Amino acid sequence: MIESAIMRTATIERKTRETEIRLSLDLDGSGKGNIATGIGFFDHMLELFAKHSLIDLTLEAKGDLDVDYHHTVEDTGLVLGQALNAALGERKGITRYGFASIPMDEALCECSVDLGGRPFIVMQTPKKHLFVRDFEVKLLEEFFRSVSVEGRMNIHLREIYGDETHHVCEGFFKAFARALRTAAAADLREKGVPSSKGVL
Repeated sequence: MIESAIMRTATIERKTRETEIRLSLDLDGSGKGNIATGIGFFDHMLELFAKHSLIDLTLEAKGDLDVDYHHTVEDTGLVLGQALNAALGERKGITRYGFASIPMDEALCECSVDLGGRPFIVMQTPKKHLFVRDFEVKLLEEFFRSVSVEGRMNIHLREIYGDETHHVCEGFFKAFARALRTAAAADLREKGVPSSKGVL
């Protein structure tokens, strides 16, 4: 089981010619978010993620926004995934699986998460090439793919229905946050790694 004395925290820094990112998180926080990526809509989504996952998240990202949002969004996903993987450690005593279905006004989105160590991403929405202001929804798939690969987790996101693109994106982030919150939580009956293989 997860010992209360174990701090499930991580700080990751990444610097390339395209981005410079520093991220700190606490899996057992209270949902405090201090986010600055230079992309207003993306900041909003990450603040929602912190709030609803109860993960304390501090993030500063500087990227080549004059070129595109892609590098900043993708690299933020890489760093978040690395931090989640580091904070989860050996993943002993966790619930492992999480699911959430989140209504956001007229939109309904769901997310399933498996912290079993194998990366995979499925994101089903007809809105991938629509925009919220100047932010293309397709970039969120790149973000979640990066989180999945570096965080060693399955992430399945599905828009059940929705009309307002902003609401659908909010639904995805809130559903991911809630599903991850469940998956990363302690299972008091689990004495080791939640896998028949004995390792994740």
